[in-house]
Amino acid sequence: MRAPVVDNPRSILIVKLSAIGDVIQTLPMLEALRKQFPRACIDWAVEEDSSTLLLGHPRINRVIISRRRSWVKNIWKPGASWKTLREMARFVRELRSRSYDWVIDNHGIFKSGLLVLLARGRRKIGFQASAGIADEGNYFFTRERFKPLSIERHALERYLDLVSQMGVRVEQADLQFPVPPESLKKAKDLLQRQGLNCRPLVTIHPMAKWETKQWPAEKFAQLISTLAERDASVLITGSPQDEGPIREILLRTGDSRKVLNLAGKTNLLELAGLFSLSDLVVCPDTGPMHLAAAVKAPLIALFGPTAPWRTGPYGNSADILRKGLPCSPCFQKKCPTMECMKEISVEEVLAAIEKKLGDAR
Repeated sequence: MRAPVVDNPRSILIVKLSAIGDVIQTLPMLEALRKQFPRACIDWAVEEDSSTLLLGHPRINRVIISRRRSWVKNIWKPGASWKTLREMARFVRELRSRSYDWVIDNHGIFKSGLLVLLARGRRKIGFQASAGIADEGNYFFTRERFKPLSIERHALERYLDLVSQMGVRVEQADLQFPVPPESLKKAKDLLQRQGLNCRPLVTIHPMAKWETKQWPAEKFAQLISTLAERDASVLITGSPQDEGPIREILLRTGDSRKVLNLAGKTNLLELAGLFSLSDLVVCPDTGPMHLAAAVKAPLIALFGPTAPWRTGPYGNSADILRKGLPCSPCFQKKCPTMECMKEISVEEVLAAIEKKLGDAR
């Protein structure tokens, strides 16, 4: 359904819980809301893993953090149950502490629908059920439901279209992430302390969440070795869970004097700072890929089982490398061959890097 004319909300709750890429792709929707309603209180409900991106964001009044994963993990642990239940109760109280004019669910899954149900709101807004989009029944928790754009459109554009249908003015989408000055300074100081002064500075974020999105470790090792031999400074980034696999990659590279491994040593804001200072970022389809695009870092993204036109890096700073095999995109997390990623050669990536750096020069 379409609302008649946009009203003038004094308070808005955005429900977008995860993941990193989805949260980043919701930022233009936040910008559109803030531009039209500069005096409104805009809160955001998000899960813990992505909350660092939003804490202190200049367009957000309050970040309400769900620690769902740790609650699920700890609820049945001896001695931890009561503490977990108290944390959950505090979260619900915080969620319900304000009565919102608008509650917007652009996540569109069951767990986001539950938060919409719990929140107090005059208008509860979300998407209709739609062919091609996973149906988790979340629309039962909203009162106003708008038809989503085709699943073949970029996710960022689908989120913007939701508020556009509500009557919010939407201009040309521009994905931006403001790196906090203190995080940028930490990133600069870190590079300076490590003596990573040679240019170009190429940051490689090698790990992806899905096995099928992963470029082979031996190819990353060869890429890193070649870049170091060509006098580039190479920065390796990753989450704490990535430390083991990244060590395995670096063991294959030999001489690593021009390679700095920061896997597990930065938070998301510091990672954004490092990306913004890089001459180039190389990574598969992963959440930090969207962060690199949002800070306008020159970017080369490696795609296989997923569709860059749906969830690729948004904007003009990225080059996409993919093979476009008949089976791709399949959106599968398991594959016996992973041919779509394996067929991307080191030589292709190096050629794309040379061109990208040459264009920048």
